[in-house]
Amino acid sequence: MFELIKAGGWLMLPILACSVIALAIVAERFWSLQSKRIVPENLVGEIWHLYRRKQLDLNRIQEIQTSSPLGRILGAGLVNLNHSREIMKESVEETGRHVVLELERYLNTLGTIASISPLLGLLGTVIGMIKVFATITSQGVGNPTILAGGISEALITTAAGLSVAIPSLMFYRYFRGRVDELVVYMEQEALKMVEIMHGERETDHIRAAS
Repeated sequence: MFELIKAGGWLMLPILACSVIALAIVAERFWSLQSKRIVPENLVGEIWHLYRRKQLDLNRIQEIQTSSPLGRILGAGLVNLNHSREIMKESVEETGRHVVLELERYLNTLGTIASISPLLGLLGTVIGMIKVFATITSQGVGNPTILAGGISEALITTAAGLSVAIPSLMFYRYFRGRVDELVVYMEQEALKMVEIMHGERETDHIRAAS
């Protein structure tokens, strides 16, 4: 492996760094974007039962806010429970925007790696071909070893750049879709809670789910 990196030239170093960063981001996002960590099941039902039993005090709301991203969004609405439906929705939406940004953390970096890795490989290709033509200009085509070295550097960097870019782009698309799914679900749960608290939605299904 070291010989392969060495043969690819100095541009293999940033490509290798991109691969390490991309791998770390993918592992971190897989851990952070688990459904049980983001959107716990039956959270709205639990909140409704606490509300009915008049146990939804400030301490309970703070516990809900710190339990998960969904809890943070719902807790923002619960803090304004005594205000109008519009005020509750505004507080939920404002907190939701911050939560979405947290869910998208590092995804721009992963997308950037997917974009620049093949460009780094292309740059290595260009540099390798420049070396080949420089050798031909100065020594002719009589030294195949030097020519092969330049061509090898060009091919290695191209392959390395694509090897990093392809999985990075795949995981970037996957995590973007995953975040979109979680955001839609959280929006539905937040709207459900607001409507239930203001008596605009039936709660029979909430009781059954809980």
